[in-house]
Amino acid sequence: MRVSRLHTPQALHSGATLVLQDDLAHYLGKVLRLRPGEQVALFNAADGEHLAVILQVDKRSVTVELTQRRECRADPALRIHLGLGLSRGERMDYAVQKATEAGVSSIVPLLTERCEVKLKADRVDNRLGHLERIAISASEQSGRCSVPAVEQPATLQDWLARPRAGACFVLDHRGAAGLQAAVPPAEVTLLIGPEGGLSEHEVEAAVAAGFQPCRLGPRVLRTETAPVVAIALAQYLWGDLRP
Repeated sequence: MRVSRLHTPQALHSGATLVLQDDLAHYLGKVLRLRPGEQVALFNAADGEHLAVILQVDKRSVTVELTQRRECRADPALRIHLGLGLSRGERMDYAVQKATEAGVSSIVPLLTERCEVKLKADRVDNRLGHLERIAISASEQSGRCSVPAVEQPATLQDWLARPRAGACFVLDHRGAAGLQAAVPPAEVTLLIGPEGGLSEHEVEAAVAAGFQPCRLGPRVLRTETAPVVAIALAQYLWGDLRP
């Protein structure tokens, strides 16, 4: 029987008793309808994954006892950072979900020239919270213990000015080459535009900041598809998908 995995910010160590509340308690007690004696797995990046047995189910809380730490083998060794042009609801949701499954380490929504989404100041926190929940859910499903950071939206100019290590690529269908690095990088940064792509000026700014322009084959990919393909290729070349 498959054991459900759930992320929690609480500290985890074998033998501990935890009281789970709010969304976790609702999901375990009302959605999954688990009862005392049944198992669940809890995880976070700091403490790994632990099996837990349910001790008590109340209306607003679920009490569990951690019984055994389990090895977490799905966390990526290659750090991949994604700067992604902010796109409309479902497309951005899909990109965050699949990038998490593919092994991204951090995601920054970028405000670029061709962004069709205009985030009002009072909606930023709600939108970020939504994307963070998608990343958590994708981590639960994919076996990861680490959840990628979904950072505050930034302008492309400010994001390009940040210091970074490893290999940096800006995806551009006009690029001459695919992902290439003289030596296997420990970190990879990917820049991908919104629905309308990056402008020539923005690609030039990225190149000036040290990014290598590249394309992913002869087809033009959608903004929500390109991160998945690029991350999978990086994992194949330098990460945990190497043959």
